[in-house]
Amino acid sequence: MLTNRDIADIFEKCANLLQLKGESIHRYLAYQRAAETIRELPRDLRAISAEKGLVDLPNIGKTLAEKIDEMLTTGKLAFYEKLTAEIPVGLIDIMNINGVGPKKAMLFYQELGITTVEALKSAAAAGKLRDLPGMGAKSEQKVLEGIASLSRHTGRISIGIALPSAQAILDELLRLPNVLEGALAGSIRRGKPTIGDIDILIAVADMAHAPAIMDYFVAMPIVARILGHGETKSSIELQNGLQADLRVLVKQKWGTALNYFSGSKEHNVRMRQLALAKGLSLNEHAFSPVDADGNILEDAPKIYCDTEEAVYAQVGLPFIPPELREDAGEIEAAQRGELPNLITLNDIKGDLHMHTTYSDGVASIQQMAEEAYARGRQYIVITDHSRSLGIANGLSIERLLAQQAEVRHVDALMYGKIRVFHGTEMDINADGSLDYPDDVLAKLDFVIASLHVSLRQDRDKITQRLLNAIQNPHVDMIGHLTARYIPDREPVDADMDVVFDSVKAHGKVLEINANPRRLDIDASYVRRAVDMGILLAINTDAHQPSHLDLMPYGVMTARRGWAEARHVLNTYPTDEFIKWMESKR
Repeated sequence: MLTNRDIADIFEKCANLLQLKGESIHRYLAYQRAAETIRELPRDLRAISAEKGLVDLPNIGKTLAEKIDEMLTTGKLAFYEKLTAEIPVGLIDIMNINGVGPKKAMLFYQELGITTVEALKSAAAAGKLRDLPGMGAKSEQKVLEGIASLSRHTGRISIGIALPSAQAILDELLRLPNVLEGALAGSIRRGKPTIGDIDILIAVADMAHAPAIMDYFVAMPIVARILGHGETKSSIELQNGLQADLRVLVKQKWGTALNYFSGSKEHNVRMRQLALAKGLSLNEHAFSPVDADGNILEDAPKIYCDTEEAVYAQVGLPFIPPELREDAGEIEAAQRGELPNLITLNDIKGDLHMHTTYSDGVASIQQMAEEAYARGRQYIVITDHSRSLGIANGLSIERLLAQQAEVRHVDALMYGKIRVFHGTEMDINADGSLDYPDDVLAKLDFVIASLHVSLRQDRDKITQRLLNAIQNPHVDMIGHLTARYIPDREPVDADMDVVFDSVKAHGKVLEINANPRRLDIDASYVRRAVDMGILLAINTDAHQPSHLDLMPYGVMTARRGWAEARHVLNTYPTDEFIKWMESKR
């Protein structure tokens, strides 16, 4: 029986095989987007199919719905089998190697008959790639480096897949009788970009209620396999392949348990050290008094905490937000009374990076504006791709200016509800040039410059390309600075000390791209930007209306980097944002 994860994997392979065949971007993106939708589903596709609800899912039309039904009924997909008969499926792994892609994967196959990563590694090590068209010794070495990078993948899953699944389970458990409180713990609660498994805690007044909750948990429709079923702890494998662990405890122990299972391990070690300094031993259940040698005094009463605030108060600290709990100075900041007033989703006023049907988006300018308004945004910037990014239907200068007229029309149409500004996500080309001339950029409200191509260039070239964009007076923001794509593409190799110094000197904005596959810049760079006084912006990079809901992931990343609302440009009210833009023109 195929699970949601199996079906998503088949659709993703279809997308990759279509790309290898050289099919149009719209055709393979349809399968890719369908795979993303299915991976994020909190329900079993079988139940949705039984309700005739497949076509109501985002990115699932009549044709794809029929293919899903075919897989649910027969356990296979004839279209996929047809593709694999034409293109060796092993080429998918090859095209996902950093610096390879579909064209080179097909080149290696057609010229050398290479169909596996191992065969490619052997050919590269033997010097057989360098004489192929468009290759060379350096390109051959980069292939080997890309293969090594592929081997370092951890198997952890994007928070964008894990969090919706986890929240759906939690929401269902919270509706059960006798459940007093529930929470997600672990790396999800701390906002880590990738997740190993899901940790869920449920509080009850009496542990006699725990077995019924466990029975319900392991029988939920999203369960693919039961890994363990106990009275106070159970583990399941979900349809999307994730493992979820549930613990039930009495409310009296809620604070210590939630703190312990939220982690991180390093933060927990520091908490135990603080407790010992006060003559206490701390575990997930309670504080226990200890003697001078650190031995627990069995006859002494334990100290229970039903809130996390009580746990921190017991060691002399204010509450520390979960996103900061990495032993990265948060304990010391709490002791000094200098914890940051972290940004929240409610602080976000605008979204400065999104795409429409003009390039590779699926909605019109007006649709994106209406959807953003429905989510409480006061302003947006339309930033479709620039002319060199042919794979994303990038805009020629003529199309860009035509788009500007439509943006102005939609802005006037929706004035009083939401403001709509015009910009671009402009490519920083492989030779370091920018994709539009200055006289064109001067006509735009907001200019993003981003790396999309030649991402495996050497450190000096990548650094200089970024510096060229940063130093251009018309560029306002650098988009997804490191160009990483989790887990498939590692960050570019650039001298970030030089880059950050230049961003600061030229007053540019750095983006926190909220797409869970990017989350770029990451929390460590967010904190560096905060410490240097560099302005940030949290954007969804939305390519369809549902992507506008990705903003919380960017906010989590900002919080992990100690960012406050004052550090983020798109927390400015509309009038202040307009003044900021005018000051840059």
